[in-house]
Amino acid sequence: MARINKMGVFLKDDRAAKEFETLTLAHLDAAYNLARWLTRNDHDAEDLVQNAYLRAFRFRDSYHGGDIRVWLMTIVRNTYYTTLRDNKSMAADIAFDEAMHGDAAGSNEDSSYAFDKDPAHVWEMRDVGKTVNLALEKLPQVFREVLVLKEMDDFSYKEIAEVSGIPIGTVMSRLARARKLLLAFLQAGPSGDEHGM
Repeated sequence: MARINKMGVFLKDDRAAKEFETLTLAHLDAAYNLARWLTRNDHDAEDLVQNAYLRAFRFRDSYHGGDIRVWLMTIVRNTYYTTLRDNKSMAADIAFDEAMHGDAAGSNEDSSYAFDKDPAHVWEMRDVGKTVNLALEKLPQVFREVLVLKEMDDFSYKEIAEVSGIPIGTVMSRLARARKLLLAFLQAGPSGDEHGM
């Protein structure tokens, strides 16, 4: 008998498929987080994660141990770049609509903002989050990618190197440059130019 999991991935009811599902679904949030910052669009991120998980399932025999999280993030990243190469219409960066997507955390009673009942602090924290997200959006793709993997998903330099297919020294260099650019964007504020100068 066959079934479909939460991501819409078709799975056979065999032991290997169940083991694969158990191992990989634990990293669904990290996969979505990377996909979201690569695509800069919620809908495209969901599609990317679903396509990446389908590929991972299809090629699960190529996984020979090691850190499955790194293996999955590599597939997410490679799926994104393959999609860009194959679909020229997606190659242009799509702007993140803060007005449309940015209010979800503030309007949800269960959000982290709901724990603080001081309205001034809630708005201050919300503004800080928006400012950081806008600055992250301005980063070039190669810098945003390593910064998200390191700071949001807590990947090691070695893991980022494996996912990105670049040497550890390049990871460290890109992280340093990404942090400097992010700081420049944050210091320039919303009225600063695109290069934070």
